[in-house]
Amino acid sequence: MSWRNTLILAVIAIAGVAYFRFFEMKRPSTEEAQQQAQNLVNFDRNKIDGIVIKNGDQQIEIRRRESKWRLETPIKDQADSALVENLLSDLETWEKEGAIPAKDIEADKSKLTEYGLNNPKLKLRLLGQGRPPEIWFGKDAALEGRMYVRLQNSKETFLARQSIRKDIDKKPEEFRDRKLTDLTTAQVRRIILKTPAGEMELEKKGDHWNILKPLRARADDQKVGDLISQITSARIQQFVADDRGDLRPYGLAEPRGSITLFDEPEKKDQKVEIGESIKVFGREDKGQMLQIGGVPEKEKDQIYVRFTPRGSVYTLPKKTEEILNTKPADLRDNHLVRIDTNILDRITIDALGKGKTVLARKDGNWTIATRNNAPADSGAVQRLIDTLQNERVARFVEDIASNLAKYGLDKPQTQLTFSSFASENTAETKAGEQAFAGIAFGKPEGDNVYARLTDEPFVVAVRRSLLDQISLDPLQWQELSIFKFKPEQIHRVSLTAEKDLSLERDQKNRWHWLKGSGEINQANVQSLLNTLSSLHAVRWLGATTPQHGFEKPQLVLAFTTSPDNKASHKLSVGAQNNDGTWCGRVDGREGTFAISNPDLNTLKLPLAGQATASPSPTMTPVTSVTP
Repeated sequence: MSWRNTLILAVIAIAGVAYFRFFEMKRPSTEEAQQQAQNLVNFDRNKIDGIVIKNGDQQIEIRRRESKWRLETPIKDQADSALVENLLSDLETWEKEGAIPAKDIEADKSKLTEYGLNNPKLKLRLLGQGRPPEIWFGKDAALEGRMYVRLQNSKETFLARQSIRKDIDKKPEEFRDRKLTDLTTAQVRRIILKTPAGEMELEKKGDHWNILKPLRARADDQKVGDLISQITSARIQQFVADDRGDLRPYGLAEPRGSITLFDEPEKKDQKVEIGESIKVFGREDKGQMLQIGGVPEKEKDQIYVRFTPRGSVYTLPKKTEEILNTKPADLRDNHLVRIDTNILDRITIDALGKGKTVLARKDGNWTIATRNNAPADSGAVQRLIDTLQNERVARFVEDIASNLAKYGLDKPQTQLTFSSFASENTAETKAGEQAFAGIAFGKPEGDNVYARLTDEPFVVAVRRSLLDQISLDPLQWQELSIFKFKPEQIHRVSLTAEKDLSLERDQKNRWHWLKGSGEINQANVQSLLNTLSSLHAVRWLGATTPQHGFEKPQLVLAFTTSPDNKASHKLSVGAQNNDGTWCGRVDGREGTFAISNPDLNTLKLPLAGQATASPSPTMTPVTSVTP
C-alpha cells in the first residue's frame, strides 16, 4: 500500500472519530433523554427571544431586547422580567401526566370539544431558534389540579398541571414591571434634582459624591445613596395612563418637581427603545427623569408621577414626594475632611512658630521624615487619620470665606497637609510630593475652633479639643518601642535605686554579683530582663525638661548587650506624672517618654533573695486525762 493511500485512510479514520465524538457529545444521556420524553415541551431558553399569548380576541406579545424583556402588544412598556423568567422555568419542567392517544381522538371527534381543545381560547407560542410547537390550553380535567393540553402539530392530547395556565392567563398590565426602573443605585453617576426651592446637581467621582449646584461641596455618600434608592427601589402602585394625552388631570403638565438619574454615559450612536420610538444616543446622556405631580382624589396615600423612559403615568407611594423637600444642606457631607488613604504617603504638621513635622509612609510603616526618617508610632499616626476622617463639622460658618482674618485663618495656628509621593515620573504622575488635601485651623471661639480646607472656600467650626489630638512636637511621634532585645542578650546589669547593685552573666550563663551580696533572686532577675529588653513607652511626652525629675532619678538602670560590655544602654526614671505613669529617658535618644507603673515596679524588684529563718521546734502540749 502506498504512503498516499495510507495517509487518505488515516484522514478518513480521524474524521470518523471526530464525527462520532461530536454527535455523541450532542446526544443526550439516557437520563436526559428520559426527562425530555416526559417533558411536554423541550427548548433552549437562552435561544427564546419572544412570547406570544393569545387569550380570546386579546394578544400579548413580549420580546427580549438586549437581555431585557419588553411588552410590545397591546402595551409598549418594560415587562416584569422575573415573571417572564418564572414562566420559562415552569415550561422547562412541565411534564406530561397522562396522554390520550391520537387514535382515540380520531375515533371520537367530539372529544376535542369535550376537552376544550377544538378551538381553544388560550394559546401560548414561544419565538426563537428551536422553539417548540404552539401550546393549546383546554378545560380542567377531572383529576384535581390537572388540565387538557395539546401541541399544535400533535394529534395527541395530554394531561398536565394547571401551573402554566396560571402563569399566562393574565391581563396585559399584569405583565408590566412594577419596579420603576432597572437602574441600580450603584449605577447612578449623576443626579439633577428640581424642587420648588431650586435646582441641585450632584456627580459621583470615583467612590464619592459631590454637589455641583447650587454650590460646590462634598456630599454625604450615604445620604445621596438613600435618596437614589428611593427611586431605584420604587414600585408602581397603579398604571394610570399613556403620557401622550392630557397631563393636567395628574398635575404633570407643570410638575411640582423632578429627579433625573444618569448612569454611565451612553455609547456613541447607541440605539435604545423608549416607548414606541427608537432614540439614538450620541455623546449626550438624557438620563431617566421622574416627574412628580398631584395626589389622586381617592388614593391619598399615592402621588401621580411620569417616568420618561417608560412613557406612562403611574402612581407611587406618597412618601416619594419627600424628595422635593431636599435641600443642599441635607445632602452635604459634614465630615471635616475626606482623606484617600490609598494614596496617602505624607502628613505635614505645620505649627505657627514651631516649624514642621513631616510623617512619611514607608513599606506600610510610618517614619518621621524631618528626623532622619526615625521610626514613628504607626498606631498613633493611624489614630490621627481615623480621628480626622470621623470628625464632623459642628457648623458651617460661611460658604465663601471673604475675610479669613476674622477667623484667624489668614495666619493659621496649625496646618495639616496630606500628600502622595512618587519617586519618579510616570504617565499618570510627576515625581515628588503632590498635596491632595489640607486643613487650616484658625482662632478658637468657645468650645470650637475655626477651620478651612485648603481646596474649599468654606469656613467651618469644629471641636476645639481636636487640636489636642494633633501632636506638634516631632518627638511625640516617635515609635513606642524603647528597647528591642531578647532577655538572653543582656550580659551585665547595674541598678541604682536605694543602693547600687551590679550583676553579670558568666560563661555558663549563670548570674553572679559584681556589686551586692546574698543569694540572687533568679525569678526577679528574669522578670526584670523580660521587661527591660522589650520596654515600651506608654506615650512620648516631648522634649526633656527639669520638671521630669531626672536630676534626682527614682531609678537608673544600665546594661550591656555584648560579652565585652561595649554595647551599653542606660535608662533613667524620674518624676511621676498626673496619670500615674513615670517619666523615663534613655541615653542616646532625645526626649522623655512615659513608663507605666507596672513596668517600673518590675524593674525595681529586689534582686537579692530574702534569708529564710529555720522554723523553731514546737512543743506538743500534753493533755491530761481524768480517770
